[in-house]
Amino acid sequence: MAELPAAWSPAARRALPAMRAWRSALHREPELSNQESRTREQIAGFLQELGVPYRTFEQGAGVVGLLGADRRGPVVALRADMDGLPLTEETGATFRSRTPGVMHACGHDVHMAALLGAATVLARSPERLRGPVKLVFQPAEEDGERGGALPLLEQGAFDDPPVDFVVGQHVDPWVPLGKVGWSIGPSMAAADRFRITVHGHGGHASAPQMGPDAVLVAAEIVVGLQAVVSRVVDPADPAVVSVGAIHGGTRHNILPERVVLDGTVRSLRPEVRDLLERTVRRRVQSIARSLGARATIEYRRGYPALVNPAEATRTIVRGLEIELGRENVVGISRPLMGAEDFARYLEKVPGSFLRLGVGVPGKPASLHSATFLPDERALVVGAATLAAAAVALQAPSR
Repeated sequence: MAELPAAWSPAARRALPAMRAWRSALHREPELSNQESRTREQIAGFLQELGVPYRTFEQGAGVVGLLGADRRGPVVALRADMDGLPLTEETGATFRSRTPGVMHACGHDVHMAALLGAATVLARSPERLRGPVKLVFQPAEEDGERGGALPLLEQGAFDDPPVDFVVGQHVDPWVPLGKVGWSIGPSMAAADRFRITVHGHGGHASAPQMGPDAVLVAAEIVVGLQAVVSRVVDPADPAVVSVGAIHGGTRHNILPERVVLDGTVRSLRPEVRDLLERTVRRRVQSIARSLGARATIEYRRGYPALVNPAEATRTIVRGLEIELGRENVVGISRPLMGAEDFARYLEKVPGSFLRLGVGVPGKPASLHSATFLPDERALVVGAATLAAAAVALQAPSR
């Protein structure tokens, strides 16, 4: 990992023992989306130890700390997500999860510890802050539909004082350790989900002519949906339609009365999002009718596309290039088709969502894996990144 000689990096290094301890404590006690009560208690305790005032909320487990409340400059919110995933950990770490079937397999423990580290270094240099900095610890990012960002916004987390800019980051195994990735424009996808129920005629598998066969109809729907992206959406527009689960039947010689398909739809532009929903609904009904069956579809919209605005992102990048070195701040042109409810914040105020490198040569890693364990050195870069981004956005020359 490259040397980091600028303003916040030495302070972040000095904070590494504390960040390591916070990360370990949070990693040992992961909680699923909308269940983060213990995590909230831990975060509140850590902020109290740092002397940072904070507030909690009636709905959800969010915690928002506040630095520089007496400053009159731009208000910057720094966000970390809190929830774990339903996986049994296989990392072998000394601080591995103590919660059966739950682990921090997406780096949210790193995000929280890095935000606490940023709070530490900013609190030690209050003269650098021109305005308040909100420390937003957000639950339920992995929820996928309502999420945790929207309830926080609805409860006034970005009010009093009103937030002018927001910055977040996420560990990224495809960005090398020691580097931070950035992008402008659509950077992560809108994520919608569907549940299709195919209603057929149940009976003995030896007499399929009594049909319609719900299994066959479901199979035709799965195949038919694969042509939506390739034959309806402009090839220049990234889009995904995937069926992730099929439920139906009890025995090899019994045709079920119904089969259920669960899937996801991803897009980057609102027009494409609307087109995909219309087309999926129409195609499902058309295929079912053509085979004499009936199908119902429940289609639910989740997080919107995450769009990084140009001006705020460029301001942050200039600050990070000074902090980390230009060679360690890398532009990424290819969007991810994963989703993030950080997009909700960017619909309200400008800012940017960054990719914190945790990639190590020869050690392939994947998010949402039972073996995912980012290198703790990323904590230094993560804390320095958030601190530098906040100060850059508050700079009078921006």
